[in-house]
Amino acid sequence: MDSREQQGPSRGMLTVLLGAVGAGPLLLYGLSAVSDSIIVDLGISEAQFGLLATACFTCAAIGNATLARVADRHSDMFLMTIVFALAAAALALVAVPAGFGMLLVAAALSGIAQSFPNGVTNRILLERVPVQKRIGWVGIKQSGVQVSQLVASVVFPLLAAAAGWRGAALVIALVPLVLMVMTWRALRAAPLLAETSAPVAEPDPGEPDPGNPDLAEAADVTAGPAAPVAPAPAASPRYPGMMWALAAFGLLNGIGVQATNVYMPLFSVRELDFPLVLGGVTAAVAGAIGVAARVGWARQMARGASGPRVLLLLALIAVAGAALFFAAGVTGWPWLLWIAAALHGTSALGVSVVLMSALMRSIPATAMASASGMVTAGMFTGFALGPVAMGVLVSSPGGFSLGWAVVGLVYLLCALLAVVLIRAANRAA
Repeated sequence: MDSREQQGPSRGMLTVLLGAVGAGPLLLYGLSAVSDSIIVDLGISEAQFGLLATACFTCAAIGNATLARVADRHSDMFLMTIVFALAAAALALVAVPAGFGMLLVAAALSGIAQSFPNGVTNRILLERVPVQKRIGWVGIKQSGVQVSQLVASVVFPLLAAAAGWRGAALVIALVPLVLMVMTWRALRAAPLLAETSAPVAEPDPGEPDPGNPDLAEAADVTAGPAAPVAPAPAASPRYPGMMWALAAFGLLNGIGVQATNVYMPLFSVRELDFPLVLGGVTAAVAGAIGVAARVGWARQMARGASGPRVLLLLALIAVAGAALFFAAGVTGWPWLLWIAAALHGTSALGVSVVLMSALMRSIPATAMASASGMVTAGMFTGFALGPVAMGVLVSSPGGFSLGWAVVGLVYLLCALLAVVLIRAANRAA
């Protein structure tokens, strides 16, 4: 092994991994931050605005489910380039003054850009990043979505004040292009680890059963690229039961996450009389806390924390956050909103890193892109359902109060699923 391989990938690699996860969501977070202006300028309803998120995440869910296995057969360089090119194109289309239909097309492209990042970045971690850095880097790169939320929620309203929301999108489109160039350099500088070229090991009799729902706790989080299961034949893929449970949790959590992310700035402007820029700051606060939360939860997973127990804790915190959003709307007290945003960032926005960390314990590198795609498809299906459902609820006589009540109910379902996983683990012990 040469000195460059011994040193491992640089921080530039970590930056582009984070950027790949965050590039696609830039568009939706930016539009959400200036949603009040878009609704007024285009003369659309709150429910129609929610269709942008639905179009985005529907395409992302379909892309993850149908294109992920194709991604297993393409190079890291190719897939990362596609991610950044699609993200830039989506933002550029927003600048075209062609009405709401063009925004839907842009949102769809943004969704396709989110079809590959989890799979390809997980594969890069398994094949190019030393084992001692791997889980820590999962937490950082999965926080790319919240970094995107933080940047877009602050920068978009500021740029929109000077150049309009279309001009803001055009300027932000430069970010994925810069990240694309950085990716080309970073991948060339990070060779494949020597062990990734070896065949995947057969399962050891002492290793945990991959069908065990408690695999997330039983498996060693720092397992190398050779996972404790051999890859199934491509013609007849079989994934561990844990993967399907993670996908189900991601679906439910995704409904609450994007119902909140998309409508939180509008809620603060319409219900609490925040100015547009301050409304964007509410999402930025949630995003900033979400970055720290993902890194923190990744560290807990690296220390061997129980996956289902962590998910139960996150779900219960998310329920408390939804209750405070409801209370803020009823009382009109802004301080409740800020606490609710903080709880949202701490809990619901931290789920992704727990799901991906648990997934990396049970899936070999050769199938990581497709397995990650299936779990991510579950999350994105929830992402697609959440905003359109919230838009319908907000436009109904129940308004935001009904919307936050339903969000809280969805998080309660997440908690119940986590309890089921814990009980299954206890029975298997």
